[in-house]
Amino acid sequence: MTGTDPRTHGDRVFIPDLVMPDLPLLAETFRNAGYQTGAVGKLHVYPARNRIGFEEVVSFEEGRPQLGGPDDWEIDLADHGEAGNGYAHGMSNNGYEFRPWHLSEAQHPTNWLSRQMCRMIQRRDPTRPQFWHLSFNFPHPPIVPIAAYLDAYRARSMDEPLLGDWAEDPDALPPALQKVRRNWPELTSEKIKNMRRAFHAQCTQIDHQLRRVIGTLREHLLLDDTIILFTSDHGDMLGDNGLYAKRLMYRGSAHVPMIIMGPQGDEATTPGSVDDRLVGMQDIMPTLLEMANIDVPDSCTGKSMISGTRRKYFYAEAMEDTGATRMLTDGKMKLIWYPAGNHVQLFDMETDPEELRDLSKVPDFESDRNRMEKHLIDHLYGIDLEWVREGKLHGFTPPELPPAENRSLSAQRGLHYPEPPKGDISKALAAP
Repeated sequence: MTGTDPRTHGDRVFIPDLVMPDLPLLAETFRNAGYQTGAVGKLHVYPARNRIGFEEVVSFEEGRPQLGGPDDWEIDLADHGEAGNGYAHGMSNNGYEFRPWHLSEAQHPTNWLSRQMCRMIQRRDPTRPQFWHLSFNFPHPPIVPIAAYLDAYRARSMDEPLLGDWAEDPDALPPALQKVRRNWPELTSEKIKNMRRAFHAQCTQIDHQLRRVIGTLREHLLLDDTIILFTSDHGDMLGDNGLYAKRLMYRGSAHVPMIIMGPQGDEATTPGSVDDRLVGMQDIMPTLLEMANIDVPDSCTGKSMISGTRRKYFYAEAMEDTGATRMLTDGKMKLIWYPAGNHVQLFDMETDPEELRDLSKVPDFESDRNRMEKHLIDHLYGIDLEWVREGKLHGFTPPELPPAENRSLSAQRGLHYPEPPKGDISKALAAP
C-alpha cells in the first residue's frame, strides 16, 4: 500500500498497532487522480477502520476485534442469527488441523467477500474510473474449506514433503528455524498429505469465487478495460523440511503468485507471457500507477514490473532478534542469512529450484557466496549492522531456546459474542 520496502515503511517484525507511515498510499494516489476507490476484505491496518485512501471498505480482519471491531463479516453473521459463531469450527488461525466449513456456503469468508466485491462493482459510480482491492484471508489457516471442495480433493495424490540435506538434522538448524519447528507438532507424511488436500481445496474455492467477480465485470462491460493483478502476501511451507507457515525465505513461503492481466490489447501484458524479473510487494503500487498513466510518487522504492528497469539483486528481510532472517538473490543464486548463530545457506535456483542442497560450504561456490554476502551487507541497516564485523557477516550468539509449548493452540479464536475485550493491542494475537 506504500510502494516501499520495510526499511522505508518501518515494519519487518509484525507490529499490530503500528499506524500507517506518512507516505503517499496506493488507494489515496488513485483517489487523488479521480478514481472511485473501494476495498473488500483484510487491510491489516491500525486502527482497523483506517481506510488508507479507500472511500469505502467492507472489512474482514480474521478475528481481531481487539484492534477495532467487530468487522463487517461478523456483523453480517449476527444479522443472520450466527452472532459470534464465525470461529465455532474450532480450527486455529495458525494451525494445520482441518475440517469442513461449519456454516452455510454463503457465510464462508471466501464466498462472502467475493459477493461483497461483486456488489461494490454493481454499485459503482459510472462517471468515474474505479480502483478496487479484494483481499481473501484464505488459504491461510484456519483450514476450513467448504465440504464440496474437500470432497473433490479426497482422491488427489499429493507429493511427499521435501527434505533438503540441510534439514535432515533438526538440532543443526539455525535457531530461527528450530523456533519454527517447535511451534507446530510434527505430522506424519499421510497427515501432511491430507492437510495439503484441504489447503488446496481452499485455493480452488478462491479460483471459483474469482470467476464470479470476473463474470460480474464481464456482464457490466468492464472487463476489457480493467487491469487485474493477482498476488499474495506470502506462501506456506506446508511441512516441507519440517517447516510451516510464512516469514521464511524458501520457495514455499516466498515464491508467491504474481499475475497481471492488462486491458484488452495491452502490449506490456501479452496473454501467456512470463517475465522472470525479480519483484516484490513494493512493486505493485508503481506498476498499477504506470499502467493507469498516473504519476508514481517519489517516495516509492518499488519498481514498475512493466518498465525496462530490472533489478540485479533482490533483498528481503523478516523479523529481528533470534528469528531474524535476511535473504539476497540474483535470480540464479539465493543466499539466506540467519544472524542468530551466524548461519548461512546458499542455493543454486537454476539447478536446484526446490532448494534441497546447501552449497554454502562447497568450495566450488565460494566465490558465489562471497559475492552474495558482500551485496547482502550493502542492504543491512539498524541493529543488523551490529552483526557485521570487518565487512563480514558475524551474527550473534543466540539465547537458549525455551521449551516448546502451545498454550494458545496457535492463536485459537473463541466465541466472538459478546466481543472479546481489547486487552493489550500491542500483542501479536495471531502469532503462534
